[in-house]
Parts: sequence; C-alpha cells; structure tokens
Amino acid sequence: MPSPTERGHRSRIEALPAAVRLLLTVASADPTGDAALLWAAARHLGIDATASAAAATATGLAEFATQVRFCHPLARSAAYRAAAPGERRRVHGALAAVTDPATDPDRRAWHRAQAASSPDADVAAELERHAPRAQTRGGTAATAAFLERAAALSPDTAERTARTLAAVRAHIDAGMGERARQLLATVEDTAMDRHRLARVDVLRGQLALLRQSRGSGTVFALRAARRLAEVDPAGSRAHLLDALEMSLSTGRVTGALDVVLAAARTAAPAPRSPDALDAFVRLTTEGPRAAYPLLRRVLDGEDAPMWTRRPALAVVLASELWDPHTHTEITEWLMKTGRASGSPPLLRLGLVRTATGSALSGDLGRAQAAIAEEEAVAHAVGGPPVTYHRLQLAAMRGRRDEAVALFEAVGAAARADGTGQPDTDVHWAAAVLHNGLGEYPAALAAARRAVAHGGLQPAGLVLPELVEAAVRCGEHAAAAAALEQLTESTGAGGTSSGLGIAAYARALVTGREEHYLEAVEHLEKSPLAPYRGRARLLYGEWLRRRGRRRDSRAQLRAAHELLSAAGAEAFARRAADELRATGERAQSRSRAAADRLTEQETHISRLVSTGATSKEIAARLHLSPRTVDAHLRNIFRKLGITSRRQLTGHPALDV
Repeated sequence: MPSPTERGHRSRIEALPAAVRLLLTVASADPTGDAALLWAAARHLGIDATASAAAATATGLAEFATQVRFCHPLARSAAYRAAAPGERRRVHGALAAVTDPATDPDRRAWHRAQAASSPDADVAAELERHAPRAQTRGGTAATAAFLERAAALSPDTAERTARTLAAVRAHIDAGMGERARQLLATVEDTAMDRHRLARVDVLRGQLALLRQSRGSGTVFALRAARRLAEVDPAGSRAHLLDALEMSLSTGRVTGALDVVLAAARTAAPAPRSPDALDAFVRLTTEGPRAAYPLLRRVLDGEDAPMWTRRPALAVVLASELWDPHTHTEITEWLMKTGRASGSPPLLRLGLVRTATGSALSGDLGRAQAAIAEEEAVAHAVGGPPVTYHRLQLAAMRGRRDEAVALFEAVGAAARADGTGQPDTDVHWAAAVLHNGLGEYPAALAAARRAVAHGGLQPAGLVLPELVEAAVRCGEHAAAAAALEQLTESTGAGGTSSGLGIAAYARALVTGREEHYLEAVEHLEKSPLAPYRGRARLLYGEWLRRRGRRRDSRAQLRAAHELLSAAGAEAFARRAADELRATGERAQSRSRAAADRLTEQETHISRLVSTGATSKEIAARLHLSPRTVDAHLRNIFRKLGITSRRQLTGHPALDV
C-alpha cells in the first residue's frame, strides 16, 4: 500500500497536464536518470519535451538537467504508479526503441519485457540471456527480476518452469526468501522429470537454510540426491555435497551429518575423485592423519579454491585443519564478493565469519561491528539475524547474563524448527563461558554434550575446553581421551594455532613445564590472541602453585594484558586473581566507555572514525541518514565528546 507521502506526490502528479504526466512516467520508468535517453524517448512519443520538462520542474517533483532526478524516491514511485498499465507499456516500448542494443542490451531487454502485454518467446529469451549482465548493474536482485519476468513471458511450459526455478535461485541469492517461496509454490511438481524435481528439493533446502530452519535443509538435499541416484549418479553426488554443506554450515545438527555421510559411503564415485565427500568419509573412517592431506587438497582446489564455489563448506574445512589464516582469506573473499554481487546471504555469511574470526583473534571492536552490520542486513531483507556468533562473542567475553539470554533464544529456535536441541557450536560456547568463569563442572557438561554424538570430528576448539574442565574436575581419564583426539587432529593440521592449543592442553594433563613452554612458543606465531593469553594464564597458574612467584608474575602479567586487550573479561579476571595471589595487583584496563555503546553504535562510531558520512553509513547499514545522526547524538553523549573528529583514535573504539 502506498505511503501517505507517496499518495501526496501522486495527487500532485494527477493534477498535471497529460503531456507532463507522460514525461514524468518516462523519467520514472528508467531509473538510470539518463537525460539523453529521456529526450529520445520523449521525441518517440511526440512529447514537447522542453515545455513539459519546464512544467514538471516547476512543481518541484523532478529536475531535468544532465541527469534526471526526482525530489524523493517515493515521487518516482508515484509517477510510475499514477500511469495506467497501457501507458506504462507504451513508455517502456519507447524506451526500448531508443536504447542502443549494442551498448545497453540488458536495459533494452528489460524495457521490451515491460512493454509486452502477453507471453513472447523472443523477449523472454532475450531477458534470460542478459540476466547475468543485469547483475553487474543491480546485483543479484536485478538478476532475479530479469529471470522472473522472463518466466512470466514464456509461452512454453518447460521453459517457463526452468526460468521460474532460475528466478527462485536468484531470489534466494538476493536474500528475498519470501518472494522465492511464493514463486516456488507456482511450480507444478507433476509436470517435471527427476532432475527438475531434484532441483526443486535443493531450492527448498536452500530456502530452509535462508530461514534458519536448520534440519529441513539437509533433508531436502538428501531427497534430491536419492531422486537421481539411479539416473544421474554424478548429479546425485553433487546434491550429497549440497546436503553435506547444509548440515555442516548449520552447526552439525544431531544426526543430520551422520545420515549424509552414510549415503556418501554407498554413492557412486566422484567424476573427478577425490572430492569433499571422499575427504569427510575418510576423516570419519581413517582419522585426521589420513584425511587432512586430502582435505587440504580439496580446500585449495585444482582450478580455483573451494570457497569460490562452496564457501560455507570451505569455512568448515579451514576450521577442521586448524587454519585461521585460510579462514581469514575465505572471509575476505566472502565480504568482497558479497558486496560486489549485492548478495545478502553471501554478505551475511562473510559478516558472521568476520565476527567469529574476530572474536577468536581478540578484535572485539571488529566483531561487534560485523554483528551490527549482519543484523542490519537481516532486517533489510526481512530475515532473522544470526544468533550463534553473538553467543560466541558473549562466551569469549565471559558475559554470563548476555550469554544465558542468547542460550535461551537458541534453545527456543531449536525446539521451534524441530531439531530439538542446540548444536555443537552452542555447546562449545557454553564450555568457553563456564571455563572462563571458573565453573568447571558446567564447562565439562557442556563440552561433553558437544562431543557426545560421535561421527565427524567435533568442532576442534571444543576439545581443549573439555581437557581443561575435566582436569579441574579430577576427571583425568576423560581429559586424557580428549587430549589424544586433540593431539591427533592438531598434529595432522600442523598449524601453530593447533599445535599451541594442544600443547597447553597436554601440559594440563601431564603437569610438565616443557609442554607449557611449547604452547607459549607455538602460539606466539598464532593470530588467536585470547589463546595466547590462555596459554600464559595456565602456565602462570602452574608456576604459582609450585611456589615460583617471580616466574609466575611475568606469565600472569602477559596473560592479563593479552586477555584484557582481547576482551576476554572472565579469563582476564582469572589472571588478575592469580596475580593478587602472588602479591601483585593487575593494572586494570578501563572499558567502561566502550561497554556503554551498543553494537550498532560501536559500528557507526568506527565507520565515522574512518571519515564515512552519515549518508554513506546509512546506505551500508540500510538505515536513514536521520537515524544515523540520532545514533551519533547518543554516541557523543555516552562518550562525552562533541564532534565526529573526536571519534578518530578514541580509546573506546580501540577494542
């Protein structure tokens, strides 16, 4: 329904002479604002462009110069809606006639399509052909619009179905889940062969994933694989990869991954073997040392890295290999490609990975900024924001109340989507939270829940939490078993991060100083600052308990500094308590100003500090400039400053 503002513009437009209204319709029908195209279309329609433009300009609705500009986007919408359907088609026909098919074939195709009053095979084919080019102008949403219109204009049933399914996929890529669902509902299953039915299943799975229904996405992809198992083994295997990616990217929901891997073991071999399915099957049957070289080969790819085709699966592989550097490379690709393509799901995945990677590396401000932007994008496309990366950050910080509220939200979502319980990543976050707070029985229970279901290696970072909690609870057999699994995994990965974390877990079990020293040495080369701090904290605790106060103080000071800077507040308090026990007081690092800012305010502050204007920030966060300015007033009040310039280098943003 038009807003009151749009209705006001429309009433003014309807009072104008017919020629002026027609010129405004032409201007509204081509959003590029190309004045040369407007004048050419006006001549084609027989409009006195000079007089009509002067009359339209006098109303203040639009300005006709080197570029055509409306006074407000709703004025453009009102001008277009005010015209009768037949008049709009006439205008688009004129624009198509004067658009150069060599330099602007996609724009011409769009105008031809909007001018069509009935199905037209040639126009539909032209739209489909130029949909990829449209993406370079308007992103994935433009592609979706081209394909949807091409489907509507297709007289042939099979072509209409194929184009509808392509439009559904493009709408999913554009984050428009509700429109994708509506289009998919128009497709008749009874008229399709197995390949089309399998494609519909995969689209339903992707829609479920977009709506964060964690279990059903994998179910649909598995059904697609089974449909093709006999008639197209290669296609069936591709859909098993879809199912694998969905099951892993939703936090390894209980049972789903086991079903996928069981199907993979009996599937036809890959056309270019081995592939990711082979690698994960080998991981579950032969263990990390046999599988990791294959996982690395699959991740790097023969022609291009896996993340350019299956980014969510690539993220899991990088984590499995204990490789934060490749995780960063994947994240940077996701952010760049998501922004360039205008794909909200891709951008949101990049922002989630940015938040997670930043929390693990101790860049608290960057994590908060990514969380705020992901929520803004989710709001803009009408989807629920992702929760688990916020939970990870709250757990790393040791914020009990914040984390408990998020645990409850995740649990409610799990019950609502039928999976029944939170996933591995959530249990890991609970283990981190409770270890930081020194609540070791609760940490042990959470870590055990994370590893309880077997199958694929649990998220590797759960294992050191299990070792620490088990040692503190006197459960030495459980600690030793988890350490053995952790040692095998990190040894096969061979990264400084993995080797260092395994070394401090080993030190907890063995109580040998050389293992603490090994952990500190390895982690000095790791980007995971909180884990560097934790290694020194554990070493300092061990030294103090052996009466080596002077040695312990050096480690505990370093631990407190690292953990405080990384925002790992609970672990930092543990370091401060240990320092006090040696007779030394930790230097407190005030974070009060930063903590008063919301995640949205922190993100806006950081953008302003780089020189971004309110208009630029509004476009990025899908807000109005007025809303951005209101946030800035709150930021200035909370930080006790009066200008944008004072945000540059402000200590509240140095987190």
